[in-house]
Amino acid sequence: MAFNLFASKDGRRSWLRPTLIPAAIALVVIVAAGFFADRQNSIISQERSRSTVLDQVAVIRAKLEGNINGNIQLVRGLVSTISTEPDMDQTRFAALASNLFEEQSQLRSLAGAPNLVIKLMYPMEGNAQAIGLNYRTNDAQRAAAFLARDSGKLVLAGPIDLLQGGRAFIGRFPVYVDGTGKKQFWGIVSAVVDVDRLYADSGLLDPNLPLDISITATDPATHLKYRFFGPDLTGTDAVTATVLVPSGGWEIAAQPKGGWGVTPNAWMLRLGMVVSALLILWPIVVTGRMVGERQQHFRVLKDREAELERLSRRLGLALDSSQVGVWETDIATGALVWDARMNELYGLPEDGGQRGYNHWRDTLHPDDLVQAEADFALALRTGSYRSEFRVVHKDGSSRNIRAIGAVYVDTDGAPKILGVNWDVTADVALNADLKRAKELTEARNHELELARVRIEHNALHDSLTELPNRRYLDDVLRGHAATGYRGSGSIALLHIDLDRFKQINDTLGHAAGDAMLIHAAQVLQHNCRPGDFVARIGGDEFVVMSSANDGDSELAALADRIVQQMRQPATYEGHQCRFGVSIGIAVERGAALDVKRLLINADIALYRAKGRGRNRFEFFSAALQAEVVKTKRVADEILSGLERNEFIAFYQPQFDAHTLDIVGVEALARWQHPTLGLKSPDAFLAIAEELNVVATIDRLILEQSLADLDRWAAAGIDVPRASVNVSLRRLHDEDLIRGLRQLDIQPGRISFELVESIYLDENDAIVGWNIDQIKDLGIDIEIDDFGTGYASIVSLQKLRPKRLKIDKQLVDPIVEEPGQRRLLASIVDIGKSMGIEVVAEGVETMVQARLLRELGCDILQGYAFARPMSASDLAGFITEQRWRKAS
Repeated sequence: MAFNLFASKDGRRSWLRPTLIPAAIALVVIVAAGFFADRQNSIISQERSRSTVLDQVAVIRAKLEGNINGNIQLVRGLVSTISTEPDMDQTRFAALASNLFEEQSQLRSLAGAPNLVIKLMYPMEGNAQAIGLNYRTNDAQRAAAFLARDSGKLVLAGPIDLLQGGRAFIGRFPVYVDGTGKKQFWGIVSAVVDVDRLYADSGLLDPNLPLDISITATDPATHLKYRFFGPDLTGTDAVTATVLVPSGGWEIAAQPKGGWGVTPNAWMLRLGMVVSALLILWPIVVTGRMVGERQQHFRVLKDREAELERLSRRLGLALDSSQVGVWETDIATGALVWDARMNELYGLPEDGGQRGYNHWRDTLHPDDLVQAEADFALALRTGSYRSEFRVVHKDGSSRNIRAIGAVYVDTDGAPKILGVNWDVTADVALNADLKRAKELTEARNHELELARVRIEHNALHDSLTELPNRRYLDDVLRGHAATGYRGSGSIALLHIDLDRFKQINDTLGHAAGDAMLIHAAQVLQHNCRPGDFVARIGGDEFVVMSSANDGDSELAALADRIVQQMRQPATYEGHQCRFGVSIGIAVERGAALDVKRLLINADIALYRAKGRGRNRFEFFSAALQAEVVKTKRVADEILSGLERNEFIAFYQPQFDAHTLDIVGVEALARWQHPTLGLKSPDAFLAIAEELNVVATIDRLILEQSLADLDRWAAAGIDVPRASVNVSLRRLHDEDLIRGLRQLDIQPGRISFELVESIYLDENDAIVGWNIDQIKDLGIDIEIDDFGTGYASIVSLQKLRPKRLKIDKQLVDPIVEEPGQRRLLASIVDIGKSMGIEVVAEGVETMVQARLLRELGCDILQGYAFARPMSASDLAGFITEQRWRKAS
């Protein structure tokens, strides 16, 4: 029996043998694929679950950050006001604080503690028992209060139990006021953020939240981690995210309630693989059976094809000269017989294949099908066939066919029609061309009209938002200049600019940015009044034009609605995008409306809104215009001063901490104003930054310093070196090194002072290359204002400066505060360990000088020895050795 499975009695190979090997191979492949698919299904399911949890955690993290930072921003304005009004009483404090509670927040109360004792409170109801609390004696709050005072930064602590009941996070803001020449510590403003409201508004208390969430934080005073929300998820492979808050970050850990679970539908997948295997193997086995039968019929079919080929060749030779196609139709069965010419006429392959009614019908032009079938039906009744129609080839080309034929009865008694077709396309080509030309002309005229309308629309509208564009706005402004907007006698413009829009483009791409611009356009159209004109005039800039008849209060309400709506998050592909708007408002009323001035005034107001913190609106006013005029006047005077060489170098000596010998000078820019006298950098530096001329001033001071060093040396006055400030913009100058080489600076003669932030950007190739080349030229690098920024030890190791200057803010408190002395000693130790000289600036008393020398500082600079002076005054100062008398 087994033998019969593989061979038949006539010795031919059985159908089963060639089937077994492919079936076995397929079985092995299917089993391997099944194991792989099962494994991949498990991995994909786990990753999908983690991705879902991560998306939900990202939403909660964003809400926590937004709520906490929103509360902090509300309180900063109060802190700034107290710094200018240090004698503020409870009534004034309550009036200011009440404004903050009108905003949507989680603030529970605000407390002011001058000299670390709570004397101011809002609201007083329910919080009166906190009045008189002394942070110095309160064990629970002393450490955080002292940390805020010593660091000069906001400290967020909690949650903690309150004296007045309940739990809350407390943000402590240190407040400083202007004293005699320096900032003095006033006390602390404490903002109490209600825990339950914060959790609820951030979505942590949502009963439908399908997650187990825990939140841990690091205590800013002890640097110990603690968990203050949710269960302990340590060791559960939970998804984590960091919430950026003041004094560090919180870490959120989350997993689905009940754990990660198992892979869903695993058995369904495996059952499907088994069924698929059967479906694949069965056709292979059946195919083996069919192969044997096919071999038996192949020889017969081949013989018949050879005979048909001989007959077709003879018929083709006879018909080639006539260029007509011959066809025959069996009326009873509908079978067609076409020669090669017929196949060519109808665009079918000349393969001698059987043709049927469908081949003829499907090739006919749809417009001619009904008439052609009617002509064929008439032939069946009359015995004579004549018709003319079009056929369409697969490539889209068409031919005009003329057909004639006659009905006859075959020898077997079957009625048939025999006929011929030939191509008459050339006969109708001229008429068809004329008709198409006419239709084409009409179509082009229609397209031109549509194009004109489209071009006119595109010229006046933004293609992305479909809002009117700047050109359209200008046209509308000119049209309403005489009578005001819509004849109201007034025009109001709201110039709107999106805040933080660039971050969305940089993080999510320009497609997300485009989606946010469309969203912003919709918000504007939604909130504007009927009849208001909304336009997009630039990348992320919009303008709303309206009448001003309803007064400034209505315009302010409109601007406020826009600001509030724009602050709401917008979703793009699962990401929550947040941005705000700054709005400048300008109004023109009266008979003669200056629309050009209106645009300028709105832009000035917008600039003021952005300068005051963004996400707000500002009205243009006479005072604002005066400020702009003043700024422009100062800017013009700065440019004129550069042309007249009014910027000069003043020098403050630097002294060896042990010998008090002069070891160098710091060159400082001064402006010798022709009418206002000598002006320090705080009077012109900010405007110079906007004018992009700080690098020019740096270069002038460097050139003056080199000339003065040579002049002093020629007079026998020993000034070893000069330290010159260099701005970040100048370090970006690709021609900086070439210009320095032309100055022929002696090694060690010049030092460049860089603030901390300049050398932290490791991706800035030009800055890094310029600093390396500056060192190669023998110019020392010094770090200025060290301790006020965020430099790291790694940054110092990479830069390897010659010196670092400890900022005056760190030097001031060393006499009274031992902790500050220890901090300064640590900085000195770091410098010593890296071979960096340490310069202490801002030394104002000889007591400070003595302590700094004992702490290991190498160089001292400050008013205790000498103030900045001109080059000639410095020469006399050095010659007379005045500092030694003073010390």
